[in-house]
Amino acid sequence: MNKFVNLTQAEEDEMIQQEFQALLKDYAATRHTQKVEIITRAFEFANKAHKGTKRRSGEPYIMHPLAVARIVVKEIGLGSTSICSALLHDVVEDTDYTCEDIEELFGPKIASIVGGLTKISGGIFGDKASEQAENFRRLILTIPEDIRVILIKMADRLHNMRTLGSMPPAKQLKITGETQYIYAPLAHRLGFFLIKTELENLSFKYEQPSVYQKLEEQINAAIPELEQSFQNFIGPIKKVLDFYKYKYEITSRIKTPYSVFRKMQTKRISFDEVYDLLAVRIILKPKPDESEKANCWVTYSALTSIYKSHPDRTRDWLTTPKANGYEALHVTLMGPDGNWIEVQIRTERMNDIAEQGLAAHWKYKTGSEEQSDLDLWLKSLKEMLDSADYTNAVDFMDTFQLNLYSTEIYVFTPKGDIKKMPTKSTTLDFAFALHTDIGMRCIGAKVDHKLVPLSYELKSGDQIEILTSKTQRPQPEWIEIVTTAKAKNQLKSLFKKEYKAIQKAGQKLIEEKLAKLELPLNNSTIQRILEYYKLNNTTELYASAAKDRLDLSKIETVIFKEKAQSRWVKMWKLNFSNNKKNDKKEEEESSKKKLKTIHLTDADVGNTYKIADCCQPIPGDPVLGFLDDADTVIVHKLDCPVAQKLKSSYGNRILTAEWVTHKVLSFLTTIEISGLDEVGMLRRIVKIVTEDYNINIKSINIDSKDGVFNGQLAIYVHSTEDINVLCMNLLKIPAIKSVKRIS
Repeated sequence: MNKFVNLTQAEEDEMIQQEFQALLKDYAATRHTQKVEIITRAFEFANKAHKGTKRRSGEPYIMHPLAVARIVVKEIGLGSTSICSALLHDVVEDTDYTCEDIEELFGPKIASIVGGLTKISGGIFGDKASEQAENFRRLILTIPEDIRVILIKMADRLHNMRTLGSMPPAKQLKITGETQYIYAPLAHRLGFFLIKTELENLSFKYEQPSVYQKLEEQINAAIPELEQSFQNFIGPIKKVLDFYKYKYEITSRIKTPYSVFRKMQTKRISFDEVYDLLAVRIILKPKPDESEKANCWVTYSALTSIYKSHPDRTRDWLTTPKANGYEALHVTLMGPDGNWIEVQIRTERMNDIAEQGLAAHWKYKTGSEEQSDLDLWLKSLKEMLDSADYTNAVDFMDTFQLNLYSTEIYVFTPKGDIKKMPTKSTTLDFAFALHTDIGMRCIGAKVDHKLVPLSYELKSGDQIEILTSKTQRPQPEWIEIVTTAKAKNQLKSLFKKEYKAIQKAGQKLIEEKLAKLELPLNNSTIQRILEYYKLNNTTELYASAAKDRLDLSKIETVIFKEKAQSRWVKMWKLNFSNNKKNDKKEEEESSKKKLKTIHLTDADVGNTYKIADCCQPIPGDPVLGFLDDADTVIVHKLDCPVAQKLKSSYGNRILTAEWVTHKVLSFLTTIEISGLDEVGMLRRIVKIVTEDYNINIKSINIDSKDGVFNGQLAIYVHSTEDINVLCMNLLKIPAIKSVKRIS
């Protein structure tokens, strides 16, 4: 029989007043400035607005806002503004009053919070809401710039879960599903451990009632033995702490049915194999002349002098607190009864933060409800979420990683040294933070032994190993990857110097083109070139030329076409006319030929010359040029068999040539390697080629027999110098006996 059905109006009023007085008592026990008058007005207004309305359980509706307000002040630790908002949170949704009415009576701040709560209740968790992922997304996106909205909504959900028994089964499942998917993770992220634990346990209770009941009975049956174990365990601890003259409180915590169930599922064990049902918490009141951390570590030392600790189950959240602000020192000890018992060592402040999350941070920071840091965080979070389309719930949850109270994260080097970095720092930022040279040569990183790119965003607790290469050069797009001022400034300074060098290189290329035509680099010639390429100034011209963005062959074939034609006629006359066999004249002609050498830049491949397919020369190889029937210069190796025939048959078409490479293009060539077969040999070879020298591999073909291997690597290089250096360094591996380039 419903206990609220037969209550008289006087009995209802008395019950309501008792609950309100309990609320004021909870409020009086806080450190908040007491503003009882506005809380009383909010209660009386809400009581009048909800008059005559009942909950499904039959109790007066006002009992729900009162309960939510008590959770807000007692379990979350908020003050008068939040208490009033909690009392009024259903008024706009369920009655004829509006947010304007609330603002007129209680001010804009309370009206704003009530408005935010109304949006959440009406538009998101109503009967029309379908997908929980979208619910979660909207929940975050509709939070006004006051995080108290979500905290009061969390209190509202907690009370609904506590009274869920009056709801029909189908409704229960919907609410528990939302709670487990949305509210419990959110409570965890915001640091409300007790609320998170209760939400999970209540959800489990209504989703799997029979399993819950069985586990609850098993836990209750074990409680007497656990209590005795607790007393036996803490006796020696008390003596030591008393010896140190510490003020402390020791409490016990027994796992909830849901916590036990989850452990049984993940570990695949039975209830009898869950050995850590009992956890002990030591809450210290630090001495005035000692730091909190020192007190905790001294306590840890005292405990481990009494009991043996589990080597793999010590957790230090003093040095590096969790992202939600949690601080504590956890150690698992072997008790006198032969059972492992987890001990959590905290100070009073740490305990408040663990249980009251955000509100405790406010309390210890200012003693009031001031929350500017949180407002800034929430604003940045909303901007981030508003600017992206998160259609996938998992992506959204990953994005919603909270780092509430610090603009910094803590990461580790491979040796375990801790480094503090700004939030949103990338692996490239970390490389520059270690040393500028490391940043400049960074090619990637390993985070927790997994390969990640330069743009990987670091998270607290990451252990980072920076990978470098001697041949790596910073790229312009790195400016967009880095977020720290140091890295940006270093890169900008480098690029400024490089840009000047690029301009000089581009100017040299233009000068070389004009020199071939015997034209000076003056205002007249430059202006014609600028007009053709539609550029504004020489700065753009030289930079574009150096970066191979211009077809410089047009200088000869289009811009100064007439000059080029007359120059070629002159060159042929000088170099390829049939001379009489006069020793002195041959010497003069030879000298003239040397003066008219073709300068080969790798940027001009395909424009002013082509590479012969038969021998495929690369920059650095001794070469010659052959002018074919289409007036295209084909470049051959000097020792190429085809070139030998051309020299003997078409001597008048042979041109001397020299490489003037700018390492713009890569050329394909093949090297042959042989040696003794050892484990990991291929890995070592590939590391030297790709990591140490940043050379791309097109293909690998290696065969091993009777302890000896032979292989061929098709690689892309800039010049013969690259090949020579690579071959010498491959030969430094003792097992490699031969490395050579093959045609």
